[in-house]
Amino acid sequence: MKKSIFYTLMLLVATIAKAQQNHRYDPPWNTPPSSSVNFTVPGINNVPDLFGDIEHPQLVVFFAGNQFMCIDELINGFKKKYPQYDRVFAETLPPGILAQQIEGGSLTLGNLRITHKPDVYTAGKGRITQMKDYFDRTEVYAYNKLALMVPKGNPKNISGIKDLGQQALRVSMPNPAWEGIGKQIETAYVKAGGKTLHQTIMQTKVADSSTYLTRIHHRESPMRILYGQSDVAPVWYSEAYYQQLIGHPIEMITIAEEQNIRATYMAGKLKQAPHPEAATDFMDYLSSNEAKLIYKKYGFDTE
Repeated sequence: MKKSIFYTLMLLVATIAKAQQNHRYDPPWNTPPSSSVNFTVPGINNVPDLFGDIEHPQLVVFFAGNQFMCIDELINGFKKKYPQYDRVFAETLPPGILAQQIEGGSLTLGNLRITHKPDVYTAGKGRITQMKDYFDRTEVYAYNKLALMVPKGNPKNISGIKDLGQQALRVSMPNPAWEGIGKQIETAYVKAGGKTLHQTIMQTKVADSSTYLTRIHHRESPMRILYGQSDVAPVWYSEAYYQQLIGHPIEMITIAEEQNIRATYMAGKLKQAPHPEAATDFMDYLSSNEAKLIYKKYGFDTE
């Protein structure tokens, strides 16, 4: 009987260890808010791109997803400066998905339907400009560039963008349909290898599945690298910087300046913001030196 109990316990320990190993790099990578019950279950119940208080928020911000690493300090800093706002809700989904949510008025995630209208929306300059009629104020607050993320040790010996055209190389590529970075990377492909390289990566390799088009790039690409599903991922510099910052086994390959791009991040205060005063205060905070230092800490440029 004692042996039976011992073997059962050993099996349970082994099962738990295997589950932890299978999900050892899973998000959330931010610090979750405190609560009476924490029921995050890796691989099953895990919603890392919804932040804060979804019920009766005093401010709602839709951030282009690749800024997720800044949210903890950004929201805490804002609350400290403006203590009248205790309940803040934020989303860090792909900017194209957020734009559809703004235009359509709702988003369903699993069994959860969200109908909050944002007070502030942040994205690349191009998308904010396309949607300019939605806003009564816009501000530039940060900049970024591209880099390549590879597993630690760079086992495929990748040295630059041209290597992504290799037939056997597995590429994790942001889908340009809803990821602003996708179009920026396509520009970099053309700069590095002309239309031929672009066609190879975005058509030939997509057709044979050696280029994988992501659904939510800022989460998928790092995880595909960390779990050995892809060999290389073109990402924002800040994303590779952050994965190194938190100790994940990846490396960053820098991209030559002449093949790179510079992205401009803009925030827009919506004309129909449900909380206009809070929206104005947050726009002021996002433009402040304090907020810029937070972005700089996580690998963004601020000037």
